[in-house]
Amino acid sequence: MKVYYECGSCFLRQVHEAMDLATEDNEFKIDLMKSIFDHISKKYEKGASSNRIGTDIHRLIKEKAGCNDPYYKEKILGNQIAKNLIPKTKEIINNDETLETYVKIAIIGNLIDSGALGLGVDLEELMVSHLNKELSINQIDELERLLIKNNKLLYLADNVGEIVFDKLLIEKLINDYDLEITFAVKDKPILNDACIEDAIAIGLDKITNIVSIGTDSVGIVYEDLSKEFLNIFNNHNFIISKGLGNYEGLTELSINKDVFCLLCAKCTAIAKDIGVENKAMVLLKLFSKVD
Repeated sequence: MKVYYECGSCFLRQVHEAMDLATEDNEFKIDLMKSIFDHISKKYEKGASSNRIGTDIHRLIKEKAGCNDPYYKEKILGNQIAKNLIPKTKEIINNDETLETYVKIAIIGNLIDSGALGLGVDLEELMVSHLNKELSINQIDELERLLIKNNKLLYLADNVGEIVFDKLLIEKLINDYDLEITFAVKDKPILNDACIEDAIAIGLDKITNIVSIGTDSVGIVYEDLSKEFLNIFNNHNFIISKGLGNYEGLTELSINKDVFCLLCAKCTAIAKDIGVENKAMVLLKLFSKVD
């Protein structure tokens, strides 16, 4: 996705929060902010990639602050929120075991996002408020048609905590559609995105093939992907993509695959890009395979 004007203020808000998480040294943060201003002034322009700029500034903060994982505590919080909500979500699933319910729960999990929503947001309250909302874009019939047609799926993960709800959907897909699922996560920490150890911690290694995309980019930045992951990506014709970062990255590409995006439009830029209201929940077919 190309930058919208709102992206500039969002980048700076994320920089402020990430620096506060990474260090308490005020003098250092002034110097670091200057470096980030310099980078954004060179890269933030019409037609620039939002993922590329976001990736660069978060890497810059990690490198200069000497902090590999500034959002470590936020990821612990995300896991706790997920744990708190599992009984409620399982109650909803027990009352309605349709595929659409599992998809909706996975999308609600996408609200566990320190990057898009910022720090200090009551994420648990926000998620509860979305439990009775309908999907603004709902292409569930097309998703189910392709679940029946295919025997393997690449699942692009997003955030820690969120993947707890992804696991519920994945179990449904394996049990009902007998799919072989490859679960793709980040190679190293960035924002509160899930890495291999986070997926293993909730048992996804028992039911999926967990792989790294080979980098720590915000979402998908195609030129940063490892050769190993590119091979996996190219050998899958059916993809489920979670979250904003992956949506932003995939829209930069032209793909001859069936790709579905499951997300909550947590910022006005994404909402405008998709054509929905802010905070809308979306099951959107982004690309279709042409034989």
